[in-house]
Amino acid sequence: MNGISVGGSAISSPLARRNPTVKLALLFLVSCVLLVVFDPVTPTVLYLSGLLTVLVFAEIPARTLLLSHLPFLGFALGLLIVNALSRPGDVLVEAEGVRVTTQGLYLGAALAMRTLAIGILSIAFVATTDGVALMTSLNQHARLSAPVTYAVLAGYRMLQRMPREWQTIRQAQAVREPLRADGTVRFGVRNYSRAAFALLVASIRRGERTAQSLESRGLGLHPRSVWRPIALGRADWLMFGGVVVTVLGVVAVLAACGLVRGPAMLAS
Repeated sequence: MNGISVGGSAISSPLARRNPTVKLALLFLVSCVLLVVFDPVTPTVLYLSGLLTVLVFAEIPARTLLLSHLPFLGFALGLLIVNALSRPGDVLVEAEGVRVTTQGLYLGAALAMRTLAIGILSIAFVATTDGVALMTSLNQHARLSAPVTYAVLAGYRMLQRMPREWQTIRQAQAVREPLRADGTVRFGVRNYSRAAFALLVASIRRGERTAQSLESRGLGLHPRSVWRPIALGRADWLMFGGVVVTVLGVVAVLAACGLVRGPAMLAS
């Protein structure tokens, strides 16, 4: 597999050439490790390690990487503020009825950095993994049944087409809508609700046609062959082992330094 096509462009970065199932498994395992860690140091180190790995091996444009961070940054900031202001503990700052506690700030920072650490891995996975390759790989290597994988793939394709269909519906509405005095099209809540309903109806009809098409092609029959098999080689296993050893090594070193905190932090 020399490259993966994402959004119509070929991505040939080292990370894009790795097996999608292995990448998904790594994302799940690292997320599970982070879910039981409640100190800010461990997720910060893992976030920086993940960011460096993505910059070197994913070859994602800097602007795309920055914009992809924005939702995770917003959610992380919300976690930090809510925990800092709402959790009991030693008062760090108090002014105008606002009280920030040390314990709340510590736990909020831990949850915020956890969000960013999982976020950078999710960005790398989405940006370097093609949907078709992922579903094919899950069918091949994760033994996920064909009805499930191809049904999910059909739904994925429908989601990809929704922005274009929404634009087409809005343009069709604009032709019939009255103009304002300045010549611009008048759009209100009612117009958007009508467009949303039209998109829903079109999606349901397309889903029904897709289901009939899959059924007519014998989707549930076994065994099935794969047109373009996804390779699973030594490089994929080396990546899997390297990431697992790195994550466990970071946690072990920080635990030896007394920096790792577990779920008991929630009760403090």
